[in-house]
Amino acid sequence: MKKIVLLFVTIIVFGCDGNAQKNAIRNHYPVQKSDAEWKSELTPQEYQVLRKKATEPAFTSELLGVKVPGTFICAACGNELYKTAHKFDSGTGWPSFDRAYKDENMVYRNDRSFGYSAIEVLCGNCGGHLGHIFNDGPEETTGKRHCINGIALDFVEDQN
Repeated sequence: MKKIVLLFVTIIVFGCDGNAQKNAIRNHYPVQKSDAEWKSELTPQEYQVLRKKATEPAFTSELLGVKVPGTFICAACGNELYKTAHKFDSGTGWPSFDRAYKDENMVYRNDRSFGYSAIEVLCGNCGGHLGHIFNDGPEETTGKRHCINGIALDFVEDQN
């Protein structure tokens, strides 16, 4: 009975499938580095967003206008996170996607730090903070908006 209640609560809170449920409670990531290592490998801005959960200023990301086919990867570890095909212009000032490339590449956590409930998105490989998911995305697709800090991403254009 406890497993059914936990699954039900997780689905309501996270709005995700079973893989995301497992990821939501993960505390260990394949890529483990000390704080000093992260500071030496990331720019100061990347470090603040990816490791300290800061938010970059709106409309500052070079990735806002990217429309060519490709993959958005974690700036800290190279994990594949989003595809251009799922990107849309939300008008919010941050790169926005209606879904992840693969849910198993992500970790989703409930975040109440704004004074209301939102879903925090982290890289499933290194635990880097990416952004949040909101329920105001395109209704014709998922209805979700993955509002992602562009500084947390790098872009790899498709070679086709």
